[in-house]
This record gives sequence, structure tokens and C-alpha cells, in this order.
Amino acid sequence: QVQLVESGGGEVQAGGSLRLSCAASISIFSANAMAWYRQAPGKQRELVARITKSGNTNYADSVKGRFTISRDIADNTLYLQMNSLKPEDTAVYYCNCVARDYREYWGQGTQVTVSS
Repeated sequence: QVQLVESGGGEVQAGGSLRLSCAASISIFSANAMAWYRQAPGKQRELVARITKSGNTNYADSVKGRFTISRDIADNTLYLQMNSLKPEDTAVYYCNCVARDYREYWGQGTQVTVSS
């Protein structure tokens, strides 16, 4: 069973920055992909950023140029650096892992609130 524990959420003013962390109980280097999703109230969960096993990244158009996904393989930790935050970035952010056997796992989520 893979465990993913997010941290780093909080409340910040528009234009500010936050860094989310996701500590994994497995070797993230072995995962097929790791990603961050978010879900705002009344909306569907959406992909924010993904990093593949080979290190390729992709981002939602709404966060390109502002958010950066990265990983520390030695610490089995996934990060999401969020800069120039906007009120519309307010959501619960979830860490996601597609393991080597293609099973999918989710963290419990961390709240990010951006005030105007």
C-alpha cells in the first residue's frame, strides 16, 4: 500500500507563493508518474502538473509559468512550487501516484486559500 502525505498548504495573499510537499512511502523513481491535482468547491478535480518516470513534465494551461513540479528522488518527495498565486488557485491540492504496476494512489489533500 502506497501512502502519500501532503504538506505546505495554507492561506496566502494574491501574488504570494507556497510550496507543497508530498512524502511518499515508496521509491518515487519507480513510479510511472507523479502528479498534483486540485479540486475547488463545486468543481471537478483537475490535473495541475505531472512528472513522468523519465522526468518529463506537463502543466495545466492555467498554471504554466507560475507553478513548477519537481521531485527529490533521494527523499521520495514530490514538490509543487506555486508562485504568483491567484484567488482562482484556491482549492484542495492532492498528490497522485501511478505506481509501477499502474495502480493509482492519492494523498489526503492540503488546502490552499488565496485571498484577494
